[in-house]
Amino acid sequence: MAKPKKKSSAAKPAGATQQGAAYAVLARKYRPETFVELIGQDAMVRTLTNAFASGRIAQAYMLTGVRGVGKTTTARILARALNYEREGAEGPSIEMSEFGEHCAAIMESRHVDVLEMDAASHTGIDDIREIIESVRYKPVAARTKVYIIDEVHMLSKQAFNGLLKTLEEPPDHVKFIFATTEIRKVPVTVLSRCQRFDLRRVDVALLRDHYAKIAKLEKAQIDDEALTLIARASEGSVRDGLSILDQAIAHGTDKVTGADVRSMLGLADRARVFELLESVFKGEARGALERLRALYDDGAEPVRILGDLAECVHVVTRIAAAGKDAADPTLSEAERGQAEALAGKLDIGALARAWQALLKGLQEANAAPRPLAAAEMVLVRLAYMASLPSPKDLARVIAGDGAARTEGVSQGGGAPAPSGASHSTGSAQAQSVAVEETAPETAALSRPETRLRSFNDVIALVEEKRERKLGHALEHNVRLIRFAPRHIEIKLLDGAPRTLPNELGTKLKAWTGDQWIVAVTDGEGEETIAEKRLQREREEAARQQHEIEELKQHPALRAVFEHFPGARITDVRELGSEEEDR
Repeated sequence: MAKPKKKSSAAKPAGATQQGAAYAVLARKYRPETFVELIGQDAMVRTLTNAFASGRIAQAYMLTGVRGVGKTTTARILARALNYEREGAEGPSIEMSEFGEHCAAIMESRHVDVLEMDAASHTGIDDIREIIESVRYKPVAARTKVYIIDEVHMLSKQAFNGLLKTLEEPPDHVKFIFATTEIRKVPVTVLSRCQRFDLRRVDVALLRDHYAKIAKLEKAQIDDEALTLIARASEGSVRDGLSILDQAIAHGTDKVTGADVRSMLGLADRARVFELLESVFKGEARGALERLRALYDDGAEPVRILGDLAECVHVVTRIAAAGKDAADPTLSEAERGQAEALAGKLDIGALARAWQALLKGLQEANAAPRPLAAAEMVLVRLAYMASLPSPKDLARVIAGDGAARTEGVSQGGGAPAPSGASHSTGSAQAQSVAVEETAPETAALSRPETRLRSFNDVIALVEEKRERKLGHALEHNVRLIRFAPRHIEIKLLDGAPRTLPNELGTKLKAWTGDQWIVAVTDGEGEETIAEKRLQREREEAARQQHEIEELKQHPALRAVFEHFPGARITDVRELGSEEEDR
């Protein structure tokens, strides 16, 4: 959309407000007329500028993007650039500071040589046949005949096939410009014949500044919070945002505030949504329902509230995963503080589960006859989920096949807490698997006489019992955190069986007759046994190579190598005292 500026009388767009004339909506009044006025599409403008400067102008262009980012407007500006004519300007030009001979007619869609067609209402082969027939004739007034086909993905298969040959080899005086919101529905055969530009969504910060300039030109007072809310609600579409701004200016009185925009759009206060989210993760169903009702009474739509909750979960997740720098720059200081506080308390697993539940809840609320009731059920579900163990914890318990129990489990949202205890929202710290008395009584007869004093002793016992699969996992996929009598803390690496802690504890109980606790923690731990063995082998090889290099410098060996060039030293051994005497 346009960077607002004062229009000259020659450049006044159609529908501009005059004394006694009809009011022009902001989206039309501030529509761009040059590439300089486009915002948020710098990559496309740079490419076109270089192409026009070098004379590498494509025969067809494909403009794609979401609604309201300026596809049709860009097509008209491009048609204007292809036919720009004024005194001192020769040939196509991106520099169009003033209106030329054909500019006004092209921008108002009334030029005889720039034909616009809406493919949504002209989908058949007959419509394309008319274009193919007219392509043969040279332009009437302009330099280039330009065909702009909007929503081109709506053309039928026969229409696309009919267009292919002309699109591949059009006459020199013809250019095609296509626009679509559904690029995947356009055949590859058509895309391959076009130069494609993806018009990106415009950032919230850029939209906010753009709307602030337009509000100033319209002599409308609107605060920063209201502008930010409008920019967010536009979802990257400049036109949608301008429509909301138009409505907000009409809705407000002396000054448009954030409260006015929230009331107009049925939005919830972001700070209050963060408070609602905190209540949910604490498992406070009653408090969450009260906060939802308060937001609803203030005019916020239930579906909007759930959408805002999902957005807040996303914000918190980004901070938890990538740090404070990943926070949305449009957040206020208060909102940023709330998001960072929640990110410090919650883990990614809890946030991911909340995200999935909210997405499902949004579908239910949209389909429910009473959206408020559906939203309340979603919040109750989320609050209940906060008191449940994570699927990871449950999987580890189930993996024990009924022979294990979990101790000291702390997971985002909290494990089942004792009566009266508050729910924990910290990250997972450790899981201990204590093996029950399930081993046969006769198993203790085979236990070793010596006590297990180290993790290496445990692995040696596993190998002695010919448990090769378990021994391989302990050597290659386990890092030791701490070893104590009848208590082992380990970290499982990728590839380790999830049932390993329970299996090891069960077998140690059977072999030794003692109760063993095998705990899985998140620490770094020591290197694996396999890594230590490999390191020792490397050190031994390096030491031996160093000795060989030193021996090569001995005069006696030098003489050997001179007489036997192909000789080499393969091993170095220390001689015994008897061999040294000889």
